[in-house]
Amino acid sequence: MADELKKGLEGVLVAESELSYIDGDEGKLVYRGYTIEDLARGASYEEVLYLLWHGRLPDREELEAFSEEMTTHRELDDDVLDLVADLAAADEDPMAALRTAVSELSAFDPDADADPTDREANLRKGKRITAKIPTIVAAFTRLREGDDPVAPRDDLDHAANFLYMLNDEEPDDVLADVFDQALVLHADHGLNASTFSSMVTSSTLADLHSAITSAVGTLGGSLHGGANANVMRMLQTIDESEKEPVEWVEDALENGERVAGFGHRVYNVKDPRAKILGERSEELGEAAGDTKWYEMSVAIEEYVKEEKGLAPNVDFYSASTYYQMGIPVDIYTPIFAMSRAGGWIAHVLEQYEDNRLIRPRSRYVGEEDQEFVPLDER
Repeated sequence: MADELKKGLEGVLVAESELSYIDGDEGKLVYRGYTIEDLARGASYEEVLYLLWHGRLPDREELEAFSEEMTTHRELDDDVLDLVADLAAADEDPMAALRTAVSELSAFDPDADADPTDREANLRKGKRITAKIPTIVAAFTRLREGDDPVAPRDDLDHAANFLYMLNDEEPDDVLADVFDQALVLHADHGLNASTFSSMVTSSTLADLHSAITSAVGTLGGSLHGGANANVMRMLQTIDESEKEPVEWVEDALENGERVAGFGHRVYNVKDPRAKILGERSEELGEAAGDTKWYEMSVAIEEYVKEEKGLAPNVDFYSASTYYQMGIPVDIYTPIFAMSRAGGWIAHVLEQYEDNRLIRPRSRYVGEEDQEFVPLDER
C-alpha cells in the first residue's frame, strides 16, 4: 500500500482540518459545521471570514469591530500602487499581477518580522492581505484601461467596496448582495490545489505572505481558478456562432473537446455552489430583461448531464453571474483569489498550529547503472 501510486494525490489523506467538509456524493459543502446554503443566504463574507479564522460566528459587536478593522487596511502603500500601475502598463496577466503585488505587500507589513507561527501576528497580516487584494484587483483593472484608481471607502462592506472601486459607482443592493454571496461561496473548499500549495509553503515555516503568494500562483492555472473565465469565453463563442447551444456542444464533444464548467475531482453530483449561483444568474438576467446567458447555460447543463452524466461545478454559473454584473472576464480568477484568500489564511493558521513539513516522495522510473563518461570523451 505504501508504494501505491496516486497521481495528483487523488484520494490521499494528508491532513485533518476543522475548516470545511465536502460530501461529493451528496453534493454537500460545510464550513465549520454550517451548510453552505445557510451561510450563503444568511451570512456576509466578513462573518464567514470570522468563522473560518476564529472557529465561530461573531456576535453583532464582534462583527462590527472586525469589519471596521478590515476597512482600515484597504488602502495600498504608494509603492505597491506604483507597482500595480507598472504591471498594468506592461499589460501583465491579471493573476500574475496579483501574485506579484501580494508578494510586495510584505515589504510594508508592520508584522513582517514576526515569527512565522505567531498566530496573533498572522491574524493581523491576514486582515491586511484580505483587505488589500480587492484594492489591487480594482486598481489594476482600471489602470490598464487608462482610468485612475478609485480609493476605497470605509462605509461600504467588503463586496460593495470592491464593486465601487472597480466601477467608480456605488452598486445597488442587488448587485452588492449577489457579489457578497459569491465571495461566501468561494471562501473555502477543502484541500484544493491552491490551498494545498499554501500549506506546503507554510509547512517549511515560510511566512504568511509567501504562502498566499504561492496560492495565488497556483490558482492562476486554467485547471483551477481559470476555469470560470473559460466558461464565459465558451458561452461567448457559442453566442457568436450560428448554432444553438446544444448543437455547439454536440459538435465540440464529437471533436473530442471538453465542455468548460463540468466535472469535479470531488463532486459526483451537482456542485451545491452552482445551484445557488444558477439562481442568482437567472435573477440578474430577469432584472436586466435578458435571460439569454442563463437559458444558454441551462440548456447546456441538461444536455451534458443526459449525454455524459456530468454535473456543473461552481465555475459554470459563476461565469454568467459575473458577466451580467459587468465584470471583465479576465479578472474572474483574481476575484476568486479575493474570496479564497480567507480560506487560504485559515488553512495556513491551522498548518502552523500542528506543523509537519510536507514532503511526499516519488517513484524513480529513470535509467539505472549508467556508466559515467568524462566530458572530453563524450
